[in-house]
Amino acid sequence: MSAVWRAARAGVRRRRLQMTLIGLVVFAATTTVVLAVGLLVALSAPFDRAFEKQRGAHVTAVYDASAVTAGQLAEHARRPGVEAVAGPFDTVPVALAVPLAGVPEGAFDLVGRSAPGDGDGDGDTVDRVELVAGRWAGAPEEVVLNQEGGMHRPELVGSRLSLRDGPALTVVGVAVSMSRTADGWALPEQVAALHPTGRQMLYRFTDSGTERQLRAAVAAVGEGLPEGALTAVRSHLELRAAFSAAAEAYLPVMSLFGVLGLLVAVLIVANVVSGAVVSGLRHIGVLKAIGFTPNQVLGVYLLMVTVPAVAGAVPGTALGAALGGPVLKSAFQGVLRGSAEIGVDAWVYAVALLGMPLVVALAALLPALRAHRLPAARAIGAGSAPSTGRGLRVQRWLAGTRLPRAVGLGLGQPFTRPARTALTLAAVLLGVTTVTLTTGLTGTLVGLGEVGRSDGGERVSVWLGRAQFGETAPKLTEEEVERLLRSTPGAVGVTAEAITEVGLAGTTEQLAAFFQRGDPDPGKAERLVAGRALGEAPGEVVVSPGYLRQHGARVGDRMVLELDGRRAEAVIVGEELDGDPRFVEVSWATLAELAPQARAVHYQVRLAPGADARAYRETVAAADPGLRPALADAGTTATTTLVAFSAAFTLLLTAVAALGVFNTVLLNGRERRRDLGTLKSIGMTPRQVTVMFVTSMTAVGVVGGALGIPLGMVAHRLLVDHIGVVVFPDSLKEVWHLPQLAVVGTSGVLIAVLGAYLPARSAGRRTSAEGLRAE
Repeated sequence: MSAVWRAARAGVRRRRLQMTLIGLVVFAATTTVVLAVGLLVALSAPFDRAFEKQRGAHVTAVYDASAVTAGQLAEHARRPGVEAVAGPFDTVPVALAVPLAGVPEGAFDLVGRSAPGDGDGDGDTVDRVELVAGRWAGAPEEVVLNQEGGMHRPELVGSRLSLRDGPALTVVGVAVSMSRTADGWALPEQVAALHPTGRQMLYRFTDSGTERQLRAAVAAVGEGLPEGALTAVRSHLELRAAFSAAAEAYLPVMSLFGVLGLLVAVLIVANVVSGAVVSGLRHIGVLKAIGFTPNQVLGVYLLMVTVPAVAGAVPGTALGAALGGPVLKSAFQGVLRGSAEIGVDAWVYAVALLGMPLVVALAALLPALRAHRLPAARAIGAGSAPSTGRGLRVQRWLAGTRLPRAVGLGLGQPFTRPARTALTLAAVLLGVTTVTLTTGLTGTLVGLGEVGRSDGGERVSVWLGRAQFGETAPKLTEEEVERLLRSTPGAVGVTAEAITEVGLAGTTEQLAAFFQRGDPDPGKAERLVAGRALGEAPGEVVVSPGYLRQHGARVGDRMVLELDGRRAEAVIVGEELDGDPRFVEVSWATLAELAPQARAVHYQVRLAPGADARAYRETVAAADPGLRPALADAGTTATTTLVAFSAAFTLLLTAVAALGVFNTVLLNGRERRRDLGTLKSIGMTPRQVTVMFVTSMTAVGVVGGALGIPLGMVAHRLLVDHIGVVVFPDSLKEVWHLPQLAVVGTSGVLIAVLGAYLPARSAGRRTSAEGLRAE
């Protein structure tokens, strides 16, 4: 083994440049793989771990307290297929008299539980609520708040929660529930005093992998109960889908770049090792002649590429770890994640560190087997013999045409090593594919931010300060605020919004409802992919694609919104091209049915084309310090992150593809040292040698560009069609134009020329004597 190691180490030193190439390629591929696999795991693993740790409920069901007794629910819960159960717990929707910072306005479900881990009496707990600050409620008029957003606020402990139709409750604790079973918990007797309307049951079933199984299980436990007793149901599958919905926009992009990076790494490593075997045939013969067995020769070449692979995998994993935190933070921004810890799992790093060198070794195995099989005498003879074959005849024929001699010789070079040329072509093709994909993706995402702004006017967002949150409240009344916004020079349209959380009948889910009134905004219609914009009639709702997918709904379906004991029937009249699945836009007339006391807290102002947005904001702020105007951002964090990520890894992968070209020209120059010496001795200049080698790769770049552009266009279409949180209209998919394609088409030639120039120039500087002495 020591002899193999010494020979491999000597090979690494002798081929420093090639080994450095392998290290750089593996570095880039490892980074992309860590990010792609890390995000893939983060989509479900953190939720699943936290859910199982808390013994989350597979189904949270709420029954009508007037239709069924606690005894009936307890009796019916003990049915075949029920693994564990908790409850019944009394529940009541309450309204807050004064909003509390960190607590959503609107629907607030209060549930009576005597402890954070109430079970079914047999010691098997369901929904172990995790306290993150303070303690559990131990006396009347105490409450524990559920903080779902991952931004836990222990400073809320000690604050007062004022109920509109009840006592003020003191916040004694802050907790999280992966099952989202409540907005707050109080003692059962406290909830009983508020006249509960529902009884909550938390079930864990033996078969819980699909919605069909869960529906069947819920139907089984409800068999024999009064019809209509079950008023709301929510499954853990819905919670998991909501947890990963936003991050799924990132997954297709990162996965695709991860696969491309891995493919480029494999191609270039195979190219480097096969070139090392071909250029080192005489060295292989010498090793065998001095006693190395075929397996030892195989080990030398595999070990030779594993060393730089490890050297590249270590910093690649470190960079992936450094980028993983910010990328995942952006991907899961605003997600209700409870106690789930978002991050790249440690085993992902271990797989990258061990897996990438293994992939490199496997890529090197086939060319290394050639070294394994060659007899010593044949290897030594092959290392000294001049090149022959059809490839050389093609090169001679091209050299005899009217093309400049250096160009003709260069165009014929790829035919002398067809396998090496094919690997180099594949690397360039993937590089052009990546450039094409990123160009299209950037155009689509930038265009997405401009949808709804075809009128050319800026949008100004104006928030009203709220005194209860320590902000300066407006001095003007609601009517005066709207009059001010309309009369300030530049405004052509104003939309008012009241924002509150509402319940969705039939589920325990809560939605952030944006009740809107005001001037029609043509930009709203532009952002619709189905249906129409909100009208003035009550009961109209516009939702996002994520909402429709999570609920299996479509435009035209009906829903029932609940708030503070009131109900309002609504119909989905439109689907926006993107948006948070938890947010819905509702017509203002619906607000009178749900929360007549609610007032506008936000205004969207549409300015005339060319109007000075800064002057408008300054005028509004000066008129009332309680108004907070800001320029509405056309983009999103997800869009910015995706564009930045795509651009960074496109540069990385194109650089890696150029390194593949670099290696090919380097090998060709070393193999043809004697030929170059001969050519120089009969008058070829260093510039002509450089042109010859650059031309050989330029032809590869042209072919790679011609094939890579359509491949990149197909990848772009597949990608934008599978980002589930956005429905891109055809206008955002058809981003390709002839001038743009012409520029993208040059990327193949650019990759080839950049990769070939330095080794070509180095070959051109060698003297004829150096070439003739090479053998």
